[in-house]
Amino acid sequence: MSDPILSVRGVTKHFGGLTALRDVTFEVERGAVVGLMGPNGAGKTTLLNIIAGEYAPDAGAVRFKGRDITGLPAHKICHLGIGRTYQIPQPFVTLTVRENLLVPAVFGRGLKKTVAETEMEDEDIYALVDLREHRDTLTGNLPILSLKKLELARALARKPELLLMDEVAAGTTEREIPRILETIRRIRDMGITVIIIEHVMRVLVNAVDKIVVIDKGVKICEDPPGAAMCDAKVMEAYFGA
Repeated sequence: MSDPILSVRGVTKHFGGLTALRDVTFEVERGAVVGLMGPNGAGKTTLLNIIAGEYAPDAGAVRFKGRDITGLPAHKICHLGIGRTYQIPQPFVTLTVRENLLVPAVFGRGLKKTVAETEMEDEDIYALVDLREHRDTLTGNLPILSLKKLELARALARKPELLLMDEVAAGTTEREIPRILETIRRIRDMGITVIIIEHVMRVLVNAVDKIVVIDKGVKICEDPPGAAMCDAKVMEAYFGA
């Protein structure tokens, strides 16, 4: 087995008297799609924030491609090859879709490219997220579904090796889920490893190789989807004893 692209070891995070994460440990193999699952407030987004450098853990370590990145600032972690989306899209609302993609594409990985080179590479991203017809639209005029697509496009424009996705299916309809699943498959085919937080069970079951389940800041399960969904601790976390 190859070395994992990401290793989380004993990660703990406190906010005042609240323990958001306690001794969380798991690994992500290169090329895998891993789901993060748990009730609201379980600590899932806090864990993504620690991996992405927005928070430093109070204990434990995060290693990316064998390098200790624990506590590095977010922009340095981004330059190393970790991208992320947010549950609530955070575009530059006064810029067009095209301009929103240019910012991370030119600066996100610290790669020296011209605007022309970057725009050629972005063509595949427009097609992947179905935003070609909106490239010259002012972002502040986009509907919420298109904003979520743009959020994913901006993360992909950074050319990440590891992509952290936070509830990409939130607010979408049942009819849109097959397209979301296809998008995740195509991202994987691009050679990008994915960690995804998702409450839509159909997405998790059909898209991921394994699920890491967190409840009250503690990892309670790490299994393939079928086994995780039948785990007694997982059932209790969601439905009670």
